[in-house]
Amino acid sequence: MTPADLLRNQVPLIDLRSPGEFAKGAFPAAVNLPLLTDDERQEVGTLYKRRGRAAAIRRGHALVSGEVRNARIHAWTAFLDDHPDAWLCCWRGGLRSAIVQSWLRDAGWAAPRVAGGYKALRRTCIDVLDALAEPAKPHAAKRWLMLSGRTGVGKTVIIQSLPQGVDLESLAKHRGSAFGGRDQGQPPPIAFENALAIKYLQHRGRTLIVEDESRNIGRLSLPEAWFAQMRQAAVVLLEAPMEARIEHIRTEYVDAPLAEGLSPVALQERLQASLDRIRKRLGGKRHQQAGAALTAAFRDGRHERWIGLLLAYYYDPMYDYQLKAKRQRVIFTGERSEVAEFLRAQ
Repeated sequence: MTPADLLRNQVPLIDLRSPGEFAKGAFPAAVNLPLLTDDERQEVGTLYKRRGRAAAIRRGHALVSGEVRNARIHAWTAFLDDHPDAWLCCWRGGLRSAIVQSWLRDAGWAAPRVAGGYKALRRTCIDVLDALAEPAKPHAAKRWLMLSGRTGVGKTVIIQSLPQGVDLESLAKHRGSAFGGRDQGQPPPIAFENALAIKYLQHRGRTLIVEDESRNIGRLSLPEAWFAQMRQAAVVLLEAPMEARIEHIRTEYVDAPLAEGLSPVALQERLQASLDRIRKRLGGKRHQQAGAALTAAFRDGRHERWIGLLLAYYYDPMYDYQLKAKRQRVIFTGERSEVAEFLRAQ
């Protein structure tokens, strides 16, 4: 299979790179079962520079021998037992994957290795994203639609329901606003780009639908070519009454975290920290007013007040300002059922 096929089909990958290499960026279908730990890799690399390839290989075999070697082979075969279609992948598809492939063969297991390794897969992702700037290419010639609307209208819910949709916030593990952080944190930028490219490779149909986002989603930035497509995409506006928006935000940002086990104290601290991050934009008086309403809500349960204040003071004015630049690109406006029906027909 080509690198693009491996990525598109989400073929399981045994990533043999060290944990430090893996942490800088990997692929959604990859599991890190390294041949060398970070310390072992550093030692072997230092020896390679000082005394050459042969000495480095001998030291590597000495470090990964006996029970250490047996334990690592067991980890690889256990994964292959559950994922018999897995491929081996190291940095360049060279020595590390060749050694592991040989050891596995001796143990009675067969696993192909990715030609060119991680670098070839990463290069494929970069090429896919860069090609978006060249819409004349057949695989890049898609029609893009962007779903926009005020905070709390439920844009993400619709995106997730559409086969043509790409959920950017899910890939970024962030809801895209000052209050959008999640407990698990965000992936490294390279891993985010890889996941985005894979979603594009997997996308079927001629119309791709994304949610209206700024260039930055949390601390991650959308690739320039991807964001350029969004800046020129036709816009569909989703509308909802203020009461429905407040209820949606309460469910997502208050009720859901509490139901998942987050303590009220921890949730209040998280929300207050998010509120503090936008203090300058709110202004001192409005920040104090929203903060007081937030504190009171954790006593009386009336979260609707602080949510309404934030919508009125912060989110809606910002949306109105941003919409001015997109107004001429709007092709449809409606409530949830109308917008969902329109988008499914595209």
